[in-house]
Amino acid sequence: MKHLFLFGTLCDPELRSIVVGHETEGRPARLKDYVVERAEAGDWPILVARAGATVEGVLVTLDDKAADRADFYEAAFAYTPEPCLLETAEEGRVEALLYRAPGGRGSGTAWLLDDWQRLHGPLTRTAAQEAMSLYGKVDAKTLCRRMPTIRVRAAATVRARATPAPSTVRSPRHRDSVEILNHRQPYHHFFAVGQTDLRHPTFAGGMSAPMERAGLHAADAVSVLPFDPSRRRVLLVEQFRYGAWLRGDPYPWQLEPPAGRVDPGETPETAVRREALEEAGISIGKLFRIAGYYPAPGSITEFVDSYVGLADLPDTAEGLGGLPQEQEDIRIHILPFDDAMNLIETGEASTGPLVLSLLWLDRALRRGELR
Repeated sequence: MKHLFLFGTLCDPELRSIVVGHETEGRPARLKDYVVERAEAGDWPILVARAGATVEGVLVTLDDKAADRADFYEAAFAYTPEPCLLETAEEGRVEALLYRAPGGRGSGTAWLLDDWQRLHGPLTRTAAQEAMSLYGKVDAKTLCRRMPTIRVRAAATVRARATPAPSTVRSPRHRDSVEILNHRQPYHHFFAVGQTDLRHPTFAGGMSAPMERAGLHAADAVSVLPFDPSRRRVLLVEQFRYGAWLRGDPYPWQLEPPAGRVDPGETPETAVRREALEEAGISIGKLFRIAGYYPAPGSITEFVDSYVGLADLPDTAEGLGGLPQEQEDIRIHILPFDDAMNLIETGEASTGPLVLSLLWLDRALRRGELR
């Protein structure tokens, strides 16, 4: 059995039960000469030495397997266990372990569990469910490498739950009406593969026969078509696309609007402005939302929010773009709007966000909305 002193996110009972595999009873405990601050680099808790101060936390006692699960989870964030001496009301002084961040500094602002639960709790718990499904299948270093993609998938799931579209024409049946016979994820990395045996209600009544379905669990994404109304031109980016290559397309370099995934904590609007800067080096002014949509709901979870954004697009905006650390190799094209529209006719515009964005912009211009 091991004693763990918890002062941060694992003080959340729901997250703790996901991580250790069962509910645990915590006892109040105190760690002297420290405070818990929000880390300088982000909203996570970090211990900062301060003489005379006291950290109020939770002491839990775990069996070896539960403690190993906790070590596995914390290692995904590069936290390591180290010994500490606690004060408790009932047991007096107790030797325990706590998880400590490797380096890093506090921000001078107190980290508060209530604020974290409100702002980050749903995402962290959802990510922890996928992370802990890998316990016993991968080592902690592998989980650490995969946590960023696990978190973006979790962010997409949380966003889907929080912002459902209305059901005025389509069926109002809830996802809970689907009967899950078996669910597994045989692949976790850049995306996850979900493979499910299920039954669902039919329009004729009753339940369907058991069926097997598989799909790619990916992050949410955004696209923005930069448009210069004074010069009546748009900006497109060109890059190698693995999906087109994998399909067998002889010309896998594709034309698209600047696009990318929505990172945890970002809004789609923040993401499109970031992507325009990263991929094309331009600042976007006013945004016009086109739609949010599933490009291929039969096989992929990706949900795309597409926009048209006003921008200054002189000839000098052409060139190369992208982030080397993300292995982006991007060529930037500035095209007259009519020439860009012709790409739909020729088939050279063959990506969904580009076709949708050009058609939306064409309709808006015909209506005189973006003059």
